Amino acid sequence: MGSSLSQEAASQQSEESNKILPGSCASETEVTGRPKEGGIPQNFEAIIRNADSVIDRSFTEKLYDQLYAGVFLNQRGMKYWIDKKSNVNSFMVFAKDLAITWAEDSRFWQWPCLKETSDAYINVAELLNVCWLEVHGQFEIAKLSPGLVYEVAFIVMLKDPAYGWEIPVNLRLIMPDKSIHHHKECLMEKGRGKWIEILVGEFQTSPGNVGEIEFSLYEYEGGKWKKGLIIKGVTIRPKS
Repeated sequence: MGSSLSQEAASQQSEESNKILPGSCASETEVTGRPKEGGIPQNFEAIIRNADSVIDRSFTEKLYDQLYAGVFLNQRGMKYWIDKKSNVNSFMVFAKDLAITWAEDSRFWQWPCLKETSDAYINVAELLNVCWLEVHGQFEIAKLSPGLVYEVAFIVMLKDPAYGWEIPVNLRLIMPDKSIHHHKECLMEKGRGKWIEILVGEFQTSPGNVGEIEFSLYEYEGGKWKKGLIIKGVTIRPKS
């Protein structure tokens, strides 16, 4: 697959970064950025233990550069960065680390590459044809900055020919206390060929709110076959 996709609306990447390519995803990210007064989150050390590459700590500026640009974790299953404006933790859980029903069956899904940074690629999940759409993920709240409202959103693209989206998909967020936030979203009228955010829900981090959140996108009761959805991942970031 070698199609060129338009500018990413959700993450504001360039048109070049939206090219989805075949083959394995290799090479490391190039870092940029500038230190900001106020320091960095205290728990960043525990988070970057699973970094895919060595973090340069020889100078404070180099450390900040890498954390602002983003660090890949878990063999590029996740990305961690510090928001420059607020100096708080943000994450992207890529499709590779999501539980997608039938994802390993090449009749239903394929895994092309997407240019995520100047020289780093990730795998995205492209839906070929299913009637049972089910995507789940989990995330540990302790990795987030305390006392903030966070948003959870799927980053997806609809690619023509896309069909089967007349029935709204379900979006669900389950909190550690088992409270559930659920709503439906119709993808039929969404734009094609560009990355869009599908909000799952929001929550506030607090000392009493500990454990894992669970987030889902699913639709399997309508019986319609679906095609043309590309899943980049799920972003977990402070509400702007």
